[in-house]
Order: sequence, then structure tokens, then C-alpha cells
Amino acid sequence: MELVGVTVAAKELHISRNRVRQLIKAGQLPAQKIGREYAITREDLETFKAIDRPVGRPPKEETEIDGNTPCDGDAESVPKVEVK
Repeated sequence: MELVGVTVAAKELHISRNRVRQLIKAGQLPAQKIGREYAITREDLETFKAIDRPVGRPPKEETEIDGNTPCDGDAESVPKVEVK
């Protein structure tokens, strides 16, 4: 059974070491803590890599604030402010 550390897992998954630790703490990536470091089995890492998941941050949901529609970048949708 081959074990890999957080650094190797991060490089193979193309994510940061902190993100690997987050996945471990969330229970999404199985690992054993040995001393101060985590050890991940090669089999668990390969299984995790095989899961098809969306890339990147999910898009924000559009919400209405104070009855106004969200700004879409138009000059007309930006409220006018009087300067005194």
C-alpha cells in the first residue's frame, strides 16, 4: 500500500495543499493523520481523481435587494445619485 502526503496529492489533483486539507477535514478525501501530517493511500487518491466534478466556483444566484433587480452592468440599471 503506497501512501502519499498532502503535497503530492495537491500536485496530482492540481489544487493547493490547503484545499487538500479542506477535502480531508470535510470527509471527501479519506486520509490518516500520522503525527502532524496526513497520509493518503494511492488507491483513495486515484478514486478521488476519477470522480467527475465541476471545475471552479459555482455561479452566484441572482437575488433582489430592496426590490431592485440585480445590476447587469447597464448604465440604466445603476441608480442615479444626486450630488449636493
